[in-house]
Amino acid sequence: MRSAIVMSPYRGTPFSIFRALARLGLGGKAGHGRQFVSWIHHRDFARAVAWLIDRDDISGVVNLAAPNPLPNAEFMRAIRKACGVPLGIPAPAWLLETAAFFLRTETELLLKSRRVVPGRLLRAGFTFELPTWPEAAYDLCHGGRSEW
Repeated sequence: MRSAIVMSPYRGTPFSIFRALARLGLGGKAGHGRQFVSWIHHRDFARAVAWLIDRDDISGVVNLAAPNPLPNAEFMRAIRKACGVPLGIPAPAWLLETAAFFLRTETELLLKSRRVVPGRLLRAGFTFELPTWPEAAYDLCHGGRSEW
């Protein structure tokens, strides 16, 4: 199994960091904002793993990612909307690189494009509860589904 970023509302997770940035008004696009973000809601991740364990007819690499990756600018816009924050200050690549240097980390997860789709999972019949990011972001912010 290869997994996209698992989004869950718990403290210290990637989503909790994105949500905190959005609430502070810092939830704008990262870099140019056109890089694709692949993600999966934590409930769909757990369901997919359990579903694969129960299947004997699937072997090899399976991508665990929601079927709808989207550009970073749209990804962050959906988080802001779900949190009720109208604007987010963008973070230019040079600023992210500078912060990464001082934090002894890399900007790869924010600036590199990843457009992963779960082709084998979908062809085998798995269905996602939260296949789109706006709906998943709302669920993560509010603990319940919304009509999008």
